[in-house]
Amino acid sequence: MSQQTRVKICGLKDTAHIDAAAQAGAAYVGFVFFPKSPRNVSIAQAVPLAGHVPLGVAKVALTVNADNDALDAITGAVPLDMLQLHGAETPARVAEVKARYGLPVMKAIGVAEAADLAQIDEYAPVADQLLIDAKPAPDSDRPGGNGLPFDWQLLAGRKYWTKPWMLSGGLTADNVSRAINLTGAKQIDLSSGVETAPGVKDAGLIRTFMDAVKGPPALR
Repeated sequence: MSQQTRVKICGLKDTAHIDAAAQAGAAYVGFVFFPKSPRNVSIAQAVPLAGHVPLGVAKVALTVNADNDALDAITGAVPLDMLQLHGAETPARVAEVKARYGLPVMKAIGVAEAADLAQIDEYAPVADQLLIDAKPAPDSDRPGGNGLPFDWQLLAGRKYWTKPWMLSGGLTADNVSRAINLTGAKQIDLSSGVETAPGVKDAGLIRTFMDAVKGPPALR
């Protein structure tokens, strides 16, 4: 496994787990601003959390179909390095958010079948990064963070990526090596894979996952 694989650990809610992520080598940490998520944080909670993140680790705010009022409030109070749009935002909305806030924007794309990959061509021109996630079930009230993988073979051998991208969805210490080998992903995003219960991160699981990404010591 390449030690250059960059990891984003999302849905952090306390400083101990920020420390665990940073010390284990995570490149990004994510804060969820979506009330239906068990990982949701308020702006008041997020301010000290973001302030605790060490230099060199990017701070990402995940939002879902947030309007300008909500994004104004978040970006006006929380020091951030990137916005992650995880809803049904159109390419035009992605471009609008990027222009309005002057922050890099990552757009999540849900994938269940090959036809879903067509969205990449729609969003790549306007997003700074893409997050390729498992498409949620039709009856799900959450667009991500459901701990479900998709068929990684859909990404195997594809060389047309024009923007940096992350692989997400159902990743754990047990399957991340296979996922990277199949897809060629240089960046990984996870949340539930380092939890003992929905929204409850575990420092030991974070370290174990990061070790699995790095591979055996001889390959690091």
